[in-house]
Amino acid sequence: MSLISIHSLTKSYTKGKSTITPLENLSLNVPRGEFLALMGPSGSGKTTLLNLIAGIDSPTMGELEVDGRDIARLSRSELTRWRASHVGYIFQLYHLVPILSAFENIELPLLLGKLTKAQRREKVYAALELVDLVDRAHHRPSELSGGQEQRVAIARAIVHDPSLLVADEPTGDLDRESADAILNLLQTLAREHDKTIVMVTHDPKAADAADRILHLEKGQLIEQGGLNPAAENTPSPAPDHRL
Repeated sequence: MSLISIHSLTKSYTKGKSTITPLENLSLNVPRGEFLALMGPSGSGKTTLLNLIAGIDSPTMGELEVDGRDIARLSRSELTRWRASHVGYIFQLYHLVPILSAFENIELPLLLGKLTKAQRREKVYAALELVDLVDRAHHRPSELSGGQEQRVAIARAIVHDPSLLVADEPTGDLDRESADAILNLLQTLAREHDKTIVMVTHDPKAADAADRILHLEKGQLIEQGGLNPAAENTPSPAPDHRL
């Protein structure tokens, strides 16, 4: 069953007297629990597609269903509420609040809801356990390595238990060892926690961790392979801690 179903999607905007169309008549299905990598040159439409799937932007034309909801038809306020429940966003540069601890950064999305302090604490520690950072709960970002900061960012993205994770170059600022640890974690989230992950990357090694790799060029899917054989044999050593 598809978590993401896209039909004839077009995104255009006006810049001066010109109309720019980063995506045109694009169709795509992403099964629930798939780890999908999007690759392509700069300006190919990768980030535009990622932002549309995440409900950060709206398409000009076409259908875009996520988990059975046509988010292309939602207003901006409806999209904001939908994102808060259904999407976790992982950035290249982490976007952690420097003066807050790891615990407090992860707790931020939960402050918008109606959970009690005890319920928030339980969810934050479940997320910290999943990313293996319970012992760093009260450390600030400046006291963490780059890989640890990204794991905090992933914990923040999953703490409200979204069905969809979107990741924009999540290993782009990391050394190879830290990047591999993050990719193993993303594989675990997809395979053992049924998260659907859409990742934009320029790194072929990062893309190899995904179940499927799609290539975008000038707003079009120019290559759509089957299941990625490299991902089939990649171990996922992270522990299975349920949120």
